[in-house]
Amino acid sequence: MIRPRAVVVVTGSELVRGDRRDLNGPFLAGELVRRGIEPARILIVGDREDELAGALGEGLRADLCVVSGGLGPTHDDRTVELVARAAGAGLRVDEDLHRQIGDISRAFAQRMNRPYVDFEQGVRKQATIPEGAVSLGLAGTAPGLVLEAGEGVVVVLPGPPGELQRLWREAVEAEPVRRVFARAQPPDVRLLRFFGASESAVAKALADAGGDGDGVEATICARDFEIHVDMYVQPGAEARADELVSGLAAPLERYLFSRDDRRVEELALDLCRARGLTLATAESCTGGMVAERLTSVPGSSQVFLGGIVAYADEVKAAELGVSPELLERHGAVSAETAAAMAAGARQRLGADVAIAVTGIAGPGGGSEEKPVGLVYLHAEGPFGSRSADFVFPGDREGIRRRAAITALHLVRRLLAHRRDEPA
Repeated sequence: MIRPRAVVVVTGSELVRGDRRDLNGPFLAGELVRRGIEPARILIVGDREDELAGALGEGLRADLCVVSGGLGPTHDDRTVELVARAAGAGLRVDEDLHRQIGDISRAFAQRMNRPYVDFEQGVRKQATIPEGAVSLGLAGTAPGLVLEAGEGVVVVLPGPPGELQRLWREAVEAEPVRRVFARAQPPDVRLLRFFGASESAVAKALADAGGDGDGVEATICARDFEIHVDMYVQPGAEARADELVSGLAAPLERYLFSRDDRRVEELALDLCRARGLTLATAESCTGGMVAERLTSVPGSSQVFLGGIVAYADEVKAAELGVSPELLERHGAVSAETAAAMAAGARQRLGADVAIAVTGIAGPGGGSEEKPVGLVYLHAEGPFGSRSADFVFPGDREGIRRRAAITALHLVRRLLAHRRDEPA
């Protein structure tokens, strides 16, 4: 079976300039792969008419083209017009959309104490769609659309990631899109997630196990000290995939933390929930990043009580109970301070388990004794504690991100009682 091909076109001059990072392309590619569609290309283009027209021309040669962005009311929102031109379709005002968008805009105009006439041109523009297109509904005032174009199908979605993801759920149920998916076979995927092993060690273990090929395609990706291995298995190669997974996992068992796509924060929360434990955080250099990752998980409120960002020494003392004598003797960036912060978070927030992070994220503030990138971590609970320290490479953002992820892994290891693992 030949896999249907897809092209993802992401529009927005702010993406091309680097003002914002593209989140839609990776999301859509992952959704397509999961359904057995081959994402041949992700094209990121600005708002220039010729650039977008060229990208859409390429996209419409695929079985499925998914476009994000350019659905607003302003002159540089050209996606619908250019999709229609590329598909050889005319344009029409959809009266239902005109009414729905108009109602939203009237309410906004009233709140802003502005006349609706200021919005009417933009409302009409957003309600104008290609002939033959089907509306997926609205996200804000931007409609999602599905259009059959020759042998292919075009899905048009708004640019804001939350809006795009909401309307994507509608798109996958649209009949033209369902017909494309029906020609695909979702792949059998094996996932292995390692923490603490080097990328080269994982690559060697994969090669020693026989390597990919013969119906198994393996990818290795390093992500902030985690190594992700994804194996895509063709029909008939399941037994070989099982052997390859076993051969890869055996020498790296102590580093293997997951065989699915759950993030470490989900695993830590699941372990707390299974043991009936609550969790809190005490953060200095990460500034709340650990808490942010935990609270990004739906249902985290069942476990996570809260966190204290204690950046200044005075706050470490006042809010976490770290003694000024300890801070004077060992410094804010020290194993002793990390331990005291974790103990303070447990006590002040009434949590069973706490994780603390303190370090030097840079670019300044380092010394020969305590260089930039030095981070101390401490996790403790009713059954013991675990500590670790690292000198993380990278810039300020990278150091903080790696510290936050490592803190969550320290909690996971504490809760899993995996004391044979290196911190």
